[in-house]
Parts: sequence; structure tokens; C-alpha cells
Amino acid sequence: MESIEIVLAMLLAVIASAYLVRLLPVSLPLPLVQIALGALIAAFTGHGVTLDPEIFFLLFLPPLLFLDGWRIPKSGLLRDKVVILELALGLVVFTVLGAGYLIHLLIPAMPLAVAFALAAIVSPTDPVAVSSIASRAPIPKRLMHILEGESLLNDASGLVCFRFAVAAALTGAFSVAQASITFLWLAGAGVAIGLGATVIVTWVQRWLTRHFGEPNGSPILVNLLIPFGAYMVAEHYHASGILAAVAAGIAMSYVELSGHTLAATRIQRSAVWDTVQFSLNGVMFVLLGEQLPDILHGARASLEQSGHVNPWWLVLYAFSVSLGLLALRFIWVWATLRITLYKKGKRGEHAQRPHWRLLLATSLAGVRGAITLAGVMTLPLTLPDGSPFPARDLTIFLASAVILISLLAASIGLPRLLAGMQFPREPAEQQQEDLARREAAAAAIVAIEAAQVELMPLSADPEVYPQAAARVIALYQHRLNVGTSLGDDAVKFRKRDQAERALRLAALQAERRAIFNLARHDRLSDELSRKLVRELDLAEARYR
Repeated sequence: MESIEIVLAMLLAVIASAYLVRLLPVSLPLPLVQIALGALIAAFTGHGVTLDPEIFFLLFLPPLLFLDGWRIPKSGLLRDKVVILELALGLVVFTVLGAGYLIHLLIPAMPLAVAFALAAIVSPTDPVAVSSIASRAPIPKRLMHILEGESLLNDASGLVCFRFAVAAALTGAFSVAQASITFLWLAGAGVAIGLGATVIVTWVQRWLTRHFGEPNGSPILVNLLIPFGAYMVAEHYHASGILAAVAAGIAMSYVELSGHTLAATRIQRSAVWDTVQFSLNGVMFVLLGEQLPDILHGARASLEQSGHVNPWWLVLYAFSVSLGLLALRFIWVWATLRITLYKKGKRGEHAQRPHWRLLLATSLAGVRGAITLAGVMTLPLTLPDGSPFPARDLTIFLASAVILISLLAASIGLPRLLAGMQFPREPAEQQQEDLARREAAAAAIVAIEAAQVELMPLSADPEVYPQAAARVIALYQHRLNVGTSLGDDAVKFRKRDQAERALRLAALQAERRAIFNLARHDRLSDELSRKLVRELDLAEARYR
């Protein structure tokens, strides 16, 4: 019963953090507030939650990685694929080697394999943490797409490296040839299982829906279970469950383009996934705060084994590792940029050199978060011979400290670093939106005209459908005029759209108040009031 109470307390802390971050006079990232609330829970309960590493990994990682793969902007991913791969793969390997040797040099008592494991688990960046900071810093949209793409792919590469390092720590042996073969199987089979899981489940679901209808809530539940199924099947066949979850998410984004899902299901599913993402990320950071006292106690014990008694050595280690990671990231970003500029110059292409502040911001935006925390918590408790895993508590402490320091550094540094910078507008996105609206409006007008001809014989009044079609076509014609106008006319049309949106929102709010008033006075049934309010809510969501 006590465990259930702690879980409920954590969920309440996640809810409270969303309000506290708005009320605090000082602007802080949401994860830091959640960590602080977790520490308060630990102070009141008096002890930490005992975690099973395998269960922790299964509960938290698959849905988060699946959602990352599903929602990553594919156009930005393909446009900047070279830069993203350099960061997501090359930088991870560079970080594992550089930070691994640095950690072993700083803490000789930590075995080299464990140092590599720590370096691997702190190599992935966290898009949620970056996004929460980006809301207060003027990060260019293209840079955000690169950071999101990096975080999607380096989750997989970092966790796979972490798995190899832990295996080497457990067995005491490491073979490059064997690791290469194992990596190919992990990656290939993991991606194949993830893609197959989404395709097969979607096909079966469509077949059942076509023959038996669609039960309420069933498609959403199936969608929630896909990442867990892909992960568990991959792990059963000793493939990468991490890559399976990512691949399943990417496959889902393409399956979604088929348009077979009902509109109501998409709306409800989006709300459910937003809640899942917010809850899981929040609980992990609250859990980090709740574990901090025990982690600190265990880290001090590991410190004494290394010959140091003063706890300030922990602070020194934490800042040294964090600064080392920042330096390695800056070196990699600077070096790859110079190589890219050199190659473009050799080809005779004009390449604009980015501002040094933007280069430093790219390095500072490498914030660690949920994936690092989830991964480091899966460190084995013991070695195969039953002895304790070497420096486990110290490793968890240093990974937690890196998360805290990177969050603080980015939240303080990024807004100040990018303050006053002017970035060129990206007209491509507005052009794509205008094109989509024009194409959709033109298709709608053709469909309305065809439907009018088909439905007219069914009506006793021959004027009904032509009049209705004229009204609906006028709305779509207005959209076409907005999309095809140029210069000042386009600006005027958009201002009118904004004015119309404000008026429609005011009207919708008035409609909703009137319906609620009728329901309160028993002049409208609850069922009918809910139906009408839902229609108004959907209309308002469109205009907002």
C-alpha cells in the first residue's frame, strides 16, 4: 500500500510542478522543479523507492522512444541528415571514448568498462528538456529540428554503447569483432522487428475494424501497447528493444499518412499520448529527486573506497565530467563544421559561416535528461559472482549530477547567449502551408460540386443543395484567395483571418456559456449538452 501512496504522491508532484514553474518568480526548467519536488517526497517518506532495473527500463523507455520516432519532423530529419548523423552517431562514439578515459583518469578506482558505461549513458541528449528551455530562448527552428533529430538517434546509439560497456564490466572481456557482429544484429533485427510490429498490428486492426467495427478506446489502447510489444519481442530475440521502439514510432508516422484512422480517434489519441509523455517524463525526474539522498549516500561510500574522504570530491568529479562533456561536444561541433565548410568551398559552393554564439549554443543545448536517467537506473546490482557492481552508486550519482548541471547551464546560459540575436525568417514553412491549404481547398471545391450533383435528385426542393454548395464553396474560395495573393494583399487577407478568428472564438465561448446555462437549469439533457460542447471544443481547437 505504501508503494501505491508514493506513486500517487509522485503523480501529484508532476501535476504541481506544471503550476509551480509558472508561479515561481525565477524562470526554471520544468525538470529542475520536478527533481526538487522528488527530493521533498524523499524527505517526508524517509526512504527511497526500491527499483528493479529491468522493470524500470521496460516501463519508461519504449513509449518515450516510440513517441520521439512518431513525432520527429521527417522533412527536417532528411534535409539535415548528414549533420544529425554526425551528432547522433559520431559524437556519441567520440563522447564515449573521450569521456570514458577522462572519467577513468579522474577516478582510477572506477573500472574502465564502468567509466565507458557512464560516458555512454550521458551521451544522449533530451529533447523534452531542450524544448522547455527553448521556450525562453530564441533558438532557430532549424537548429531545434537538428537537436530533435539528434536526440532521437543518439538515444539508440548511446544506449547500445551503454549495453556493450555494461556487458564488458560484467564479463571482464571485450572483443571488437564480436561487438561489431552483435551490433549489426542488434541494429538490423531491432529495426526490422519495430517496423514489422507496427505494420502487422496496424493491418490486423484495420481488418478487424472493417469486419466488426471499431470499439471505443480500442485503437488508442492498441497504439499504446505497440512500443511495449516491439520492445519485448526484440529483447526476446536478443535484438535492440530500443531501436525496435524507435523504428515502430517512425513506421507509425508513415502509417498515419494513409488516413485510415477516424478523426475522433486521432484527437483522443493525441491527448492520451500527450498525457503519457508528460507523466512519464515528469515521474522520472521526480523519481530522480526522490532517489537523490540514497544516491548521494551510496556515492560517498564509493568515494571512500577510492581513498577520498572529503565529500567535496563528489562536486569536483561532477563538474569535471560535465565540463568535459561540454568541451567534447564543442570540439566535435566546431571540427565537423570546419570540415563541412571546407568541402563546400572545394566544390565552389557559397557557405555562410554561423555566428560563434550559435555554435556555442549548439554545444550548450546538449542537455541530458530522461533517457540518461532511465538508462543509468538499469545498471546491474551485482556481478555474476554475486559481488556488488563496482562503483554503481557513484556512477548513478555522476549521471544524475550531469543531468542537473546541464539543465542549469542551458537554462541560465542559452537565453543570455542568444539574447538580441536576429535570425533570418524561414519562408519555406509558410509556403508549404499555403500550398497545402490551396490544394486542400481546390480538392474540397471539386468534391462539393460532385456531391451536389449526386444529392440533388434526393431533395424535394431543387434549390437546397445549390444554395448550400454556394455557401460552402465561398468559404473555400476565400482560402484559395488567401493562398494565391501576393504582397500587401496577402498581408491584408491574413489580418482579416486573424480578426475573423478572434470573433469566431468570442462567438464559440458565448455559445458554450449558453449551453452550460441551459444544462444547469435542466432545460437541456447532460448527454446532449456534452455532445454540443464537444462540437464547440473541436471548433475552438481548430481556431486556436
